[in-house]
Amino acid sequence: MDRISYSAPSESAALSVRPTPPGETATWKDFIALTKPGILRSNLIAAFAGFWVASGWHLQYVNLILMLLGTVLVMASSCVFNNYFDRDLDMKMARTQNRVLPTGKMSPKTVLWYAIILGVLGLSVLFIGNGLLAGVFGIVGMLVYVVVYTLWLKRSSTWSTSVGAISGAMPPVIGYVAAAGKVDLGAILLFAMLFLWQPPHFWALGIRRVEEYRAAGFPLLPVVKGIPRTKLQMIPYLILLLPIPVLMYVYDYTGIWFLIIGELLSVSWLLMALKGFRSQENDAWAKRVFLFSINYLTVSMIVMILDTVRL
Repeated sequence: MDRISYSAPSESAALSVRPTPPGETATWKDFIALTKPGILRSNLIAAFAGFWVASGWHLQYVNLILMLLGTVLVMASSCVFNNYFDRDLDMKMARTQNRVLPTGKMSPKTVLWYAIILGVLGLSVLFIGNGLLAGVFGIVGMLVYVVVYTLWLKRSSTWSTSVGAISGAMPPVIGYVAAAGKVDLGAILLFAMLFLWQPPHFWALGIRRVEEYRAAGFPLLPVVKGIPRTKLQMIPYLILLLPIPVLMYVYDYTGIWFLIIGELLSVSWLLMALKGFRSQENDAWAKRVFLFSINYLTVSMIVMILDTVRL
């Protein structure tokens, strides 16, 4: 692995926050912001899609509600843990300096307990309401994101994005096993789709903010290996996305519309990425790729849901 030296968070990080302006205290909005609502929304759609595909339009609504509740609590807990452990790094980046821990609006102890409570509640709901497999995959997602990604690889290796993608691919798997009660090809294909989507998506953002990440000491791929290498490394992930709509269709998980639209989206994203080798305007190109990746996932999930084969 490509590594740079970086120290782990320490108790001194809790003391090195900017003082809170007089009269400014944490509000309920700050507690919500700690859970990173944007991440929660996109992952809930993926979890719902996984449940829907496994159900084949025959929904068990109580099971669905419990799955969504448990999943959102587990993801929220992971994001809060991420805020807690990254509080020293957040002070070094302009886009994160105004979070509640860098500004001192909330104490690290409060944030830590908030993360623990959310995690315990979320895992309890998944295990009790959705079964062993859903709970186990919830634990896997949390451990990879909090321990492997946040505490280890994010601070030491360019592999952080690829390995961390495992946690981001857990929501549709949790949704799928909550409905199906088993791991089969459908769960594997959903995992693969979300896993392969994440590195190109995040590396596009990394290229746009490469100097900011460099100044903060993040060993992100564009920082350590450079932008041309990052563009090259996107390609295998995008190529491996191409067979997924085909396999979803061949094995009767989705219909012809997801095959057509999913394939068109995948080919378009790959062609857009390949154009990056000729582009000298890295920021403009990376912005287009990043925005397309968001639309790719949103449209793919919606079409997948609408075109799921009825059981």
